Amino acid sequence: MLFTDQLNRQISLQAPPLRIISLVPSQTELLYTLGLEKEVVGITRFCVHPSSWFRGKTRVGGTKNVHHDIIKQLAPDLVIANKEENTAADVELLMKDYPVWVSDVHTLEDACEMIGGVGAITGRMEAAAALLAQVREAFAALKPLPRPVPAAYFIWRNPWMVAGGDTFIHHMLHICGLQNVFGGQPRYPAVNAAQLANSGCRLVLLSSEPYPFREKHLVELQAILPEARIRLVNGEMFSWYGSRLLEAPAYFQSVLAG
Repeated sequence: MLFTDQLNRQISLQAPPLRIISLVPSQTELLYTLGLEKEVVGITRFCVHPSSWFRGKTRVGGTKNVHHDIIKQLAPDLVIANKEENTAADVELLMKDYPVWVSDVHTLEDACEMIGGVGAITGRMEAAAALLAQVREAFAALKPLPRPVPAAYFIWRNPWMVAGGDTFIHHMLHICGLQNVFGGQPRYPAVNAAQLANSGCRLVLLSSEPYPFREKHLVELQAILPEARIRLVNGEMFSWYGSRLLEAPAYFQSVLAG
């Protein structure tokens, strides 16, 4: 059977995989939701959901420093990876020895396509279809802000780094009715205090990941942006593009209401 990943590569499998390694936290959670408890044999140290898998599954390193010796010992018949979260060098090396399905997610529709693709290659098409119906229903119920609010989504400190355009986070902000003031910049740019002060930002979202922002960081940014509203937010809701999408719209609604 031939399957096409989101890099438009064809992956050939003779049968549904029985030994899967996931190198992407949000897709690990998706595999759990699709009922692949026995099939998933390896995950990364950042695959914290579900907690039972985090405690019990073999860890094969981080998302960007994969331990190829451990992967070899696990002898996977499918590896699930992502263009952004994993390094090209790791993925290319794995492709020499194993079938590797790579996602490339920038929008909600990309995420839905990924869910369908993972469902197909793992033999869980019905479960994936049911999940997709629930995700689409949840997002259809989301009520975005009636007027766009200039916003910035922070992912790092020292230097300050934000989500730019062409990111899944940027698309989630757009769906909420937020105007990403750094949307014209690529990926995850570093910004200084002057850029922030002149951005016109009225809402600042401080993500819980990859940098663990806390209340004390609100004070720092409030001094730079005295007229902006600043909130700590759950980064998984804005950046995890697997089954976490079921919870995201209701969470977004609570953020917008606050």
